[in-house]
Amino acid sequence: MLRFLVRRVLGAAVILLLISFVTYLLFFTLPSDPALLSCGKNCNPTNIAQIHKNLGLDKPVPVQWWDYVVGIFGGRHLPLGNCPAPCLGLSFTNDTSVWALIKDRYPTTLSLAVGGSAIFLIIGVGLGLISAWKQGSVFDRVASSLSLLGQSVQIYFIGPLALYLFVFKLGWLKRGSDPDWSHDIWGSVQGMILPCVIMSVIFWSNYSRQTRSLMVEQLSEEHVRTARAKGMSSRYVFMRYALRGAMGPIITIFGIDAGSVFGGAIITEATFSLHGLGNLAVSSVQATDLPLEMGVMLVGAALIVFFNIIIDACYAFIDPRIRLA
Repeated sequence: MLRFLVRRVLGAAVILLLISFVTYLLFFTLPSDPALLSCGKNCNPTNIAQIHKNLGLDKPVPVQWWDYVVGIFGGRHLPLGNCPAPCLGLSFTNDTSVWALIKDRYPTTLSLAVGGSAIFLIIGVGLGLISAWKQGSVFDRVASSLSLLGQSVQIYFIGPLALYLFVFKLGWLKRGSDPDWSHDIWGSVQGMILPCVIMSVIFWSNYSRQTRSLMVEQLSEEHVRTARAKGMSSRYVFMRYALRGAMGPIITIFGIDAGSVFGGAIITEATFSLHGLGNLAVSSVQATDLPLEMGVMLVGAALIVFFNIIIDACYAFIDPRIRLA
């Protein structure tokens, strides 16, 4: 198991290095001159030459990229002072550390991702399991219809409707707000309930349909029918054999969804005016802030790779044969 995980971690490290190199090329070499973006209105050849030197743009591209990677792990010296690790550069907009900006916004995205993931896993997988257990029943047909309806709507449509109904009309919930877990736990929970629920709608609809389909397929497998023929109870066979066979694809889907959600749920944050990574990514693009854009992108990529490693570990735990691959 340890050897398997070590191989996956080393592979992930190589992937992240490649992603960082390609990203650096896209953001710092393809533009005509990145120095112009940080120069401001009072640009002249002297200022541009100084910015080239300060940003290290006068060095060969591989050297620039390597200095950037070294700075992430060991920090580096920038024109405005030392940048401690993890150093993702300074924002063109306000000369603030990119990592400090990401760290300031990440608690909101983390709260949204954890809360939303818990909701769509519990509701989606739960509905899928019950539908598979009672396939063909009224509950199955109603749950399938609700799942299809949930997949058909979009957050930017149901979000404003939910705000109007539950916040402004009925007053049952608070409008979404950035959490402050260190000072106001209950207020933070109230402010994140509606965004988490709305974000989870599309996800749990997909999980419900996927779980039902996988469970129905597993229930028709030879080993499940054999277990029933041996006299095992239907509930034991359902949970012990069918569910275990369906867990692999469900874990795969969750790993992909969790990585993207933790990287920043852009539409949800925009709908509820939350200041998370998704909102930060949009503002960095609007301001053409290359270091901030690259920092947010690398953090998102690292989270996706991290969750893929977790998926591999879960696979290896469920099926020991995978460790030999």
